[in-house]
Amino acid sequence: MTYDLFIGDRLFSSWSMRGWLMLEKFSLPYKTQMIGLYSGTMTEDMKPLAPARLVPALRMPDGTVVGESLAMAETLAERHPDAGLWPADPAARATARWLCAEMVAGFTALRGECPMQLHHCWTGFEPSADTLRDLDRIETLWAHSRSVSGATTGPLFGAYSLADVFYTPVAARIIGYGLPVSDANRVYCLDLLSDLSVRQWRAMGLTVSYDPFPYALGLATQPWPVGSPVARVVDAGPSVNTTCPYSGDPVTDFLELDGRIWGFCNPFCRDKTAADPGAWPKFSAMVAGVNDS
Repeated sequence: MTYDLFIGDRLFSSWSMRGWLMLEKFSLPYKTQMIGLYSGTMTEDMKPLAPARLVPALRMPDGTVVGESLAMAETLAERHPDAGLWPADPAARATARWLCAEMVAGFTALRGECPMQLHHCWTGFEPSADTLRDLDRIETLWAHSRSVSGATTGPLFGAYSLADVFYTPVAARIIGYGLPVSDANRVYCLDLLSDLSVRQWRAMGLTVSYDPFPYALGLATQPWPVGSPVARVVDAGPSVNTTCPYSGDPVTDFLELDGRIWGFCNPFCRDKTAADPGAWPKFSAMVAGVNDS
């Protein structure tokens, strides 16, 4: 049983990110298919999923198509009751549903003024009064969640849930635009963005280049605070390894890390690793094995 998940872009599509996290973080079987969100092919690519018209979209094993993130979340929670998508406690579960529903329906100023982008952090951004009101509302909801769950740090309801999934792109906006929140909530945002799955999502997004860069602001930038690259792509080997750490296939593409050359079976494997080497346990294990030998 495998789901087909249709997404539009990793660096910029906040809703695609939510769809991917609700499958990836709860270990549900899926295959990812890309929709041409910025290439101009989105309408044509979405035709087999009609009447769904936006990403993400989910095709279930029986062929049923589910559009809209909240519907996808509820469908997956219903089909996988033991996966823990919603909190187990009834009060926490109701509150988590409330937070997700308000995320889908609200915060229009924040979402419109601060499109999600995972490439870098803007400096000198000045949020509008409406965006500041959205941020205040978000902090109120997060505080209420913690009062219900008793969790003072980490996921809003103690264990990671769909509430954290739905607010991860909000965290990316807060950090990416330097928006004002409490110190505790800034830590929560950085916790969400430091999650290994989120780092992998961003690293895969960084394999794509854009010209022009979407949503450019003309402001100075700072590096993204999590998973900054420390590797560089090189043209040729030989490499320490002869097979790709992900596929096991012979290596054809290379990067340099800490003075050593490592090989991969294709440019995508190489580039996602170069973007954030520490995000990939199989690569990290290979490096550690060589260092320990």
